[in-house]
Amino acid sequence: MTAGRVEPDEAATVVSRPVVRVGAPTERRNPDSADLDLMSTRDVLTVINDADRRVPAVVAAVLDEIAATVDLAVAALRGGHRVHYFGAGTSGRLGVLDAAELAPTFNSPRDWFCAHLAGGPDAMWRAVEDAEDDERGGAAEAAECVRPGDLVVGLAASGRTPYVLGALAAARAQGAATVLLCANPEAQAASSVDVFIGVDTGPEVVTGSTRMKAGTAQKLVLNSFSTAVMVRLGRVYSNLMIDMVATNAKLRGRMISILMEATNCSEEICRRALHEAAGDLKTALVSLVSGAEVSAARAALARSAHQVRGALALLAS
Repeated sequence: MTAGRVEPDEAATVVSRPVVRVGAPTERRNPDSADLDLMSTRDVLTVINDADRRVPAVVAAVLDEIAATVDLAVAALRGGHRVHYFGAGTSGRLGVLDAAELAPTFNSPRDWFCAHLAGGPDAMWRAVEDAEDDERGGAAEAAECVRPGDLVVGLAASGRTPYVLGALAAARAQGAATVLLCANPEAQAASSVDVFIGVDTGPEVVTGSTRMKAGTAQKLVLNSFSTAVMVRLGRVYSNLMIDMVATNAKLRGRMISILMEATNCSEEICRRALHEAAGDLKTALVSLVSGAEVSAARAALARSAHQVRGALALLAS
């Protein structure tokens, strides 16, 4: 095969495979970008930017649904269960990204959020043929790892991806709560999940390219969802990351800055408190705010499920 050309045998193979024409809003043409290939570079960027600016507003329209999903996740995690993302293509990759960032940012247990991508790890870097069409594969993967009490969030821009819908159906059968996040407010699957988040991003600047507005909306929803879950679970104090993992010099410096911000103590005092707490930011924080010894702060955190405000209340009583 030569670059830019499809050989006859390959073309025959392509046209003989199953075909689905999707009617989701993300597949429609955007009249604002009809002459995209004739525009100047600056004008192309302006059209893209104008479209992107509409995304936060449509995400704001589904905050109630996102809040309901947060509550389901918090209940699941507090009950010793897990949150699963099932997605394909761009949607699945964004799910993997969100799940991967939670442990280093909030020091969350690695099994709290599990990301499942149609086609497996290789699909992060290349398209895996027909993986998203594998409804049975999604169902089998969910049946194998999802347990009663878990929360399963399906990620599908069109709202109809077979791998995702198969996983959601199997998750429901397992006794898990289910959520569908998509860019198709009229998706038929809306009635078959506990929470439906249909973000109305409309047609893409490049028709069908859901890595654009639909992907931006999904990133905003997942960021706000998972961050709110971490806040509700006590992994943020005020607006400070108190469970972060200090894996480099910048982050070790951030730990000291966070402690100084939270306690109004000097850098020297905060460094000493961190040292006495063996580098545990939460313990140092509770010790400095309450005036208790490190051992008492550590014990109070253990009694309060490692919630800073709960530990402070125990020490104050």
